[in-house]
Amino acid sequence: MPQKPVRQRPLFPRPVSRRSPRARLGAALIVLAALAVPLAGCSPVGMAVGAGAAGATAAQTEKGFTRSVDDSRIRLQLNAKFFETNYDLFADVSFTVDQGRVLLTGTVEDPEDRVTATRLAWSADGVVEVINELQVTDQSSLTDFGRDTRIGTELRLKLLADDKIASINYSIEVVNQTVYIMGIARSQAELGRAIGHARNIPYVRGVVDYVTVRP
Repeated sequence: MPQKPVRQRPLFPRPVSRRSPRARLGAALIVLAALAVPLAGCSPVGMAVGAGAAGATAAQTEKGFTRSVDDSRIRLQLNAKFFETNYDLFADVSFTVDQGRVLLTGTVEDPEDRVTATRLAWSADGVVEVINELQVTDQSSLTDFGRDTRIGTELRLKLLADDKIASINYSIEVVNQTVYIMGIARSQAELGRAIGHARNIPYVRGVVDYVTVRP
């Protein structure tokens, strides 16, 4: 009796997404379109036209050509990072980049998605500030939303009042009394002060940092 062929399992499983194949295909096309923009000017004529158009547009802005190019590079990084890490976040989160400042808007399913989105935004080169305005649709996992809000507010005020901390370089998220600190620290000492402030707030259960320390 002939044996049935054995189906080989992939060594590395594909990322799981709650989105339908059609939604994932649409997301992929958006990324490909974004990444294709720099490639469209490969011919001499295309390069001349593309450079001229980009220069004219950037010259009309207050921030200038160099900053506009940097912001475009950040946007490309964000597209790639969100798409590769989480299909659903890529589809649900919109980001605006202006002079290195990233604004996150949209709706996400749970509080952990807010943390992930903020962490990914800070991981892009050239980002100087992340403003998270994402709305959470399912807060059933939160044991005390009011307490989380108070902890986050108190920590932000402490960082702002500490003249040895550049508070603008940090983002704070609090989920079930666990504090997540993200951003860029000017030194290990500064990061230590920020973590210390978080740990000294009543009801904080733990502190997790995704902070990059500048060399």
